[in-house]
Amino acid sequence: MRSLSVRGFVYENSGKSHYGHSVSRRGFLAATSVIFGAAVLGRGTPARALPTKQLADGDRVPALVIGSGYGGAVAALRLAQAGVDVAVVEMGMSWTAPGSDGKIFCGMLKPDGRSFWLRNRTDQPISNFAGGDYNKDIQKYTGVLDSEKFSGIRVYQGRGVGGGSLVNGGMAVTPKQEYFAGILPSVDAGEMYSTYYPRANAALGVNNLDQSWFETAECYNYARVGRKHAERSGFAWTFVPNVYDFGYMKLEQANQATRSALASEVIYGNNYGKNSVDKTYLADAAATGKVGITPMHQVTAVSPTEGGYKVEMKQLDTSGATVATKAVVAQRVFFAAGSVGTSKLLVSMKAQGKLPDLPDTVGSNWGNNGNVMVARANHMWDDTGSLQSCIPCLGIDNWADTAGPVFAEVSPIPAGLETFISLYLAITKNPNRGKFTFNSGTGGVDLNWQTGWAQPSIDAAKRVFDKINKKEGTIYRTDLFGLYKTWGDDFTYHPLGGCVLNQSTDNYGRLTSYPGLYVIDGSLIPGSTTVNPFVTITALAERNIEHIVATDLR
Repeated sequence: MRSLSVRGFVYENSGKSHYGHSVSRRGFLAATSVIFGAAVLGRGTPARALPTKQLADGDRVPALVIGSGYGGAVAALRLAQAGVDVAVVEMGMSWTAPGSDGKIFCGMLKPDGRSFWLRNRTDQPISNFAGGDYNKDIQKYTGVLDSEKFSGIRVYQGRGVGGGSLVNGGMAVTPKQEYFAGILPSVDAGEMYSTYYPRANAALGVNNLDQSWFETAECYNYARVGRKHAERSGFAWTFVPNVYDFGYMKLEQANQATRSALASEVIYGNNYGKNSVDKTYLADAAATGKVGITPMHQVTAVSPTEGGYKVEMKQLDTSGATVATKAVVAQRVFFAAGSVGTSKLLVSMKAQGKLPDLPDTVGSNWGNNGNVMVARANHMWDDTGSLQSCIPCLGIDNWADTAGPVFAEVSPIPAGLETFISLYLAITKNPNRGKFTFNSGTGGVDLNWQTGWAQPSIDAAKRVFDKINKKEGTIYRTDLFGLYKTWGDDFTYHPLGGCVLNQSTDNYGRLTSYPGLYVIDGSLIPGSTTVNPFVTITALAERNIEHIVATDLR
């Protein structure tokens, strides 16, 4: 029998894995409405022009949210619904105006300035192909994807109103409940799985693949090949829900709608089909009339002042130059700049004496979610297809292997031609953790990660893909992540930690030494979620903001 998927929770039988928990009849009915509602929500809808508000120097606001990704969008909506006026400050652009080609975002095959944040050349995860450099020269511009380089690792982050939701593959995975205690031990798992995960999946617009359509869809031939190879080597697999509208994708496949996922669009944004948070949480927040969004502003400092906190920021133009500096006062500040952005800002504020009483743990316990990429060269009879959906829909689940847990996305290579390559993004249980520290010489913040720390991830992934290669008589590709380099071990899509819940904050994200300061993003999660992390980040933000509204805003 096939799997039954409800509200982002995947139930598998016939020996395959399941993600989720039992739901009541009431929950099932609510979930069903979400599934069918989501099919309409994102269908063919480009990014909405959300109301922006340019904060002025000297403004005073009740609540200021730094960042507009998952945590920031949740905070903005729930605060507004509680009657609080909210200012959201976003470092990147509001992606609503089309370029000269009539599209908001560019595709992966012909990147331009819209692709990367302030770079003259792309820095793609697949950097090489068949012995040549696959990166391309581009115009320097405040593009949608940032590749921020630290010692030993590059961290991919979204830049724009919507944050990381603009540039990820949209895989909306809820971790298995039995693993949750290892992710966030101080959080009540029962509450998360009965209330906050369902709430997050509903608000994110999560929907599920039509599995009968999948079996014949040309754009998922690569996923079927990945599934076949996993099965033949005895590995479990699972379909994965997504925030991309699979109903719209059906129309793309049938040439009845403008192609997006089927037109090499994902890491530089999707023009159609995807329910990024600018279309969900932030759109709902803006509809309250109580939320203003200020894009192209980077927060540089936060410090106590009369009436709350002084928040200093610089306004950027599309060349990255500072065109204005501003300071506003906020009664409450919510740090939602992502694992890297929040950690860097707090570490810097502590070191510079602006927030000196922050705990010494700030900046520590950072991880890459055990990310490592790898590719296999298939035989000629296992073609993966020249047309590939950029939205992954299937994962290999070997997390039960205690000697090397792995959850591996079967990923696309949307090259527009047949490559005979199977590509995987593996999420592993890597115990190594990095730490952010202030560099007084440069005035910046460093991360002490070492590329060699990816070895536990490589070892775990090899337990899966060595076995598949042996069974299939195939080999690893060594030409995609550099010259003669098998493993993509020096970058991550899933930065987590740096201001960990119940260590650097209290159990709801409060920075207790400074009443009115909160952390509400992926920096709260210590390095790993066992699967793609954004649903957990969103659900945790829902939990925390509900408590904060109930207790701090009375």
